[in-house]
Amino acid sequence: MKNLKLIEKFEEIIASEGFLLIDTIIRGDDKLRIIEIFIDGERAVTTDDCMRISRLIEKAIDESNLFKNYRLDVSSPGVDRPLKYLVQYGKHINRNFEVNYKDKDSVKKITGKLIRIDGNQLYFQNKNNEIKINFEDITKAKVLISF
Repeated sequence: MKNLKLIEKFEEIIASEGFLLIDTIIRGDDKLRIIEIFIDGERAVTTDDCMRISRLIEKAIDESNLFKNYRLDVSSPGVDRPLKYLVQYGKHINRNFEVNYKDKDSVKKITGKLIRIDGNQLYFQNKNNEIKINFEDITKAKVLISF
């Protein structure tokens, strides 16, 4: 329960800096607790953003007296993690995606380039077709790395 309150505090701190808390992983034991926090937003996350948020979160952890020995890692989620929030998509226009989405009673999968966003509608170009997907129907979406 204490961890839940602390994670809510992390969310508050991260939001105050203009970002979203994407994931929190707390592992290890009392000898060394490892806290990994992944943040993202409408704009790219910089190293300076991570350092600033890390200092604010360290202060909150220290004030909570919850962990005596810990290591805190704050970073962006990286391309291997699926996108969770609509605001994360804008900075990825013209990039290729792998998207799983609900279509009536089934789940479909496409690979295509995100070409535009209109409200909750995302438009992907797949070969010669334009596919419109409502954000709420997306079950998993990952940016594909192109070399």
